[in-house]
Amino acid sequence: MNFITILRQQRIISAIHPTVVISLYKQSIDSCHSFCSKVSDANENSKSKREERLVDQGMLATRNSLSQRIESVPKGEYIGSAFQSWMGDGLPIHRGDIFHTINRLRKLKFIKRGLEVMEWVIRERPYRPKELDYSYLLEFTSKLHGISQAESLFSRIPSEFQNELLYNNLILGCLNRGLIRLSLAYMKKMRELGHPISYLVFNHLIILHSSPSRKKSIPKILTQMKADKVIPHASTFNILLKIEANEHNIERLLKVFGDMNRAKVEPNEVSYCILATAHAVARLYTVCETYVEALEKSATGRNWSTLDILIILYGYLGKRNDLERIWGIIMELSHVRSKSYVLAIEAFGRIGDICRAEELWSEMKSRNSLKSNEQFNSLIAVYCRHGLITKATALYKEMEKSGCKPNAITYRHLALGCLTAGLIKEAIKTLQLGMDMTASIKVKRSTPWLETTLSIIEIFADNGDVENAEKVFKELKKANYTRYTFVYNTLIKAYVKGKVYDPNLLKRMILGGARPDSETYSLLKVVDQFRT
Repeated sequence: MNFITILRQQRIISAIHPTVVISLYKQSIDSCHSFCSKVSDANENSKSKREERLVDQGMLATRNSLSQRIESVPKGEYIGSAFQSWMGDGLPIHRGDIFHTINRLRKLKFIKRGLEVMEWVIRERPYRPKELDYSYLLEFTSKLHGISQAESLFSRIPSEFQNELLYNNLILGCLNRGLIRLSLAYMKKMRELGHPISYLVFNHLIILHSSPSRKKSIPKILTQMKADKVIPHASTFNILLKIEANEHNIERLLKVFGDMNRAKVEPNEVSYCILATAHAVARLYTVCETYVEALEKSATGRNWSTLDILIILYGYLGKRNDLERIWGIIMELSHVRSKSYVLAIEAFGRIGDICRAEELWSEMKSRNSLKSNEQFNSLIAVYCRHGLITKATALYKEMEKSGCKPNAITYRHLALGCLTAGLIKEAIKTLQLGMDMTASIKVKRSTPWLETTLSIIEIFADNGDVENAEKVFKELKKANYTRYTFVYNTLIKAYVKGKVYDPNLLKRMILGGARPDSETYSLLKVVDQFRT
């Protein structure tokens, strides 16, 4: 591949608009998922990053205010006044000004304003529009007005600019709307014209086929990717890693990582976030620690998402010093998000440092004010994990007084707290109260929810309550959390303590995707003694 080809590919990638990535969990350890939502984004946007570096260095200090002026135009008002004001000050409008403005508007998700800017550029021509300008125009038109208008616009763009850049953006527009057949038709057209297809297109196709019912199509997409001579990017493998992590399939996860190494694609901090988190959830802490070390080495800058995940991971590993170290780095950021406080509270609670968790909660309360049930749930979860039901109940009452409504997660934590405190009847009532509330699939598949549910089953198992253990176990099965051996072993313990015989336990376990271990067979031998 010659130098010109490399530059051309970088230019195409920088102009392709961000794609929508898997959106799954937003709590506790699953902040990793939101972090990974940028894996197919335009992080590879080399042109925009160069522009931003110039801004940071002061080389665009005077131009930077054009973006500020456009952003400050009141909602509903036309942006023409910002351009007139700028030119009225005797300042020319350069291509760099527009690209910086577009990148800012993208981050802010000001789609309509972005379209207005590009329409103004194409109409007023402060400079001669090129393919990048038309690609932005096509992107915002697709997002705001749909594919039909985007196709109509595409046909009107000068033929000299109807190249791979615009085709790739048009296809991504189709995929953003779930129009897979139309996108495949345009991909076929690109092959006929000899235009290279971006790996971002294949990334999005993989994402759209990531559900269990469509997952079988992913190997075909990867085969087509290879046939089109599209080199997989790190983000491509990160998406594949995340799919397996979401399914709690460690074996498949490691296979994908092996494929990544064989393809000589360098893992990045997103890759190690996924790998470390998956192994932490699977309670494979030694392996997790190895990936955490790799994560710290590969981390670039002070990315708040990576720092949040490190907070979670060090909580799992019980490393208090590292937990404090990362929290210290977070506190040095210009803005500390409420989410970071929530994760830190839960992490310190996980290692048993309740006083530190309370300190952080009070600090969060004074700095950010308490506006969400997630903030209250963080400390309620800590109290309930350790059976401090009186404190949890007091916080629950404070939550109601503040105007924040308890949700299904709140009651799930409280049910665990009651069980831990030995209040069995109250726990079952509270658990049912939470079950009667609506909770999204995303929540029910999130790791905090699953781990809390498993803790509840563990207590039912200790009490020999097979009926309630089985009732709650169904939730874990739906989320594929039962692939882990320790989850099934917990259920079997309920049969042991309850002295209940079931000949199908081993079969259920294997069919559920879990591998029996020595503990499994020891428990099953005890269960076999209850055969009548």
